[in-house]
Amino acid sequence: MSETNSPTIFTDFLSAAGVKHTYWYSARQFRDMPFRTYFGLSKLLQSYGIESVGLNLGDKSAVDRLPLPFIAQTPDGNVIVTRISDGKVTYLSRGSREEAELGRLTEAMSGNVLVAYPSADACEPDYASHHFTEIADRAKKWVLIAACAALFAYLFLSNRLYSHVSTVLLTLINLCGVYISTLLIQKSAHIKNRHADAVCSVVEAGGCDDVLSTDASKFFGIFGWSEVGFAYFSVSLLCLLIFPQYINLLALCNLICLPFSFWSVWYQKFRAHAWCTLCLCVQSMLWLLFFCYLFGGWLHGLLPLRPQLFVLGVSYLAVMLGMNALMPLLDRQNVSQP
Repeated sequence: MSETNSPTIFTDFLSAAGVKHTYWYSARQFRDMPFRTYFGLSKLLQSYGIESVGLNLGDKSAVDRLPLPFIAQTPDGNVIVTRISDGKVTYLSRGSREEAELGRLTEAMSGNVLVAYPSADACEPDYASHHFTEIADRAKKWVLIAACAALFAYLFLSNRLYSHVSTVLLTLINLCGVYISTLLIQKSAHIKNRHADAVCSVVEAGGCDDVLSTDASKFFGIFGWSEVGFAYFSVSLLCLLIFPQYINLLALCNLICLPFSFWSVWYQKFRAHAWCTLCLCVQSMLWLLFFCYLFGGWLHGLLPLRPQLFVLGVSYLAVMLGMNALMPLLDRQNVSQP
């Protein structure tokens, strides 16, 4: 889990205490603390309108008389006790809610606790402004999705791609290809994604990681196959939406790519001895595209070659180069995070 998104003892405590705060600001305030001690934490809580006091309990059985929530020190780190009832204790540990016998907690505790007393108006400094920023930041993703969806719908309808079954299928398959290639990119960059893990485990658990870690996962030893796949499907989709008159050139590019599908399956079976489900999905979509081009009648008139084919090839190459430059940054950022 990245440091930006991982829970902190401070934000967990604010949530447990019902104090209004924004995660991004409060987490940054906590991580900027020079010394993460109870004293430093109490000073930070004070800026939120929360008075606190550190105690050393000589009699640890007195924990059930402390005001909730409070922070308790254990050998595994600090925990936030949120509820004590019927000999059971509920607490937060690294953002995870857990429950245990009260006796087990008191036995594990060192006796050092931090008890807080939030005032009625306890709140993050400049909360209204930070909350607006947080909402705006969350909205950006949905605005981007809405804008892309609107642009896609306009191009799809204005170019009458809906008028032929083959062009509808070509659009859908290329969309799926972009999605699968994105999952492959995340796998190659060691970015955890539960959807990618779920798909990869369909044929063989861990197969995607095994195949993508081989030397053959690089095209000419430079471009990862995930980068090649993303370039192919994304450029093909954009060309189909913006310049549908060049669909024959897309069909020609598809024919050129088909031999790779045989090599990929052969390599996974006889060399890697592992099956990459995402890779197999990509190969399947290449053939589905081929049949759409074939039965749609788009394989006619491929010759003579036209200058637009050069432009299309350069577009594929430009996206591959861009992804190739981005991949090390994604990988380095993900590996550097705890």
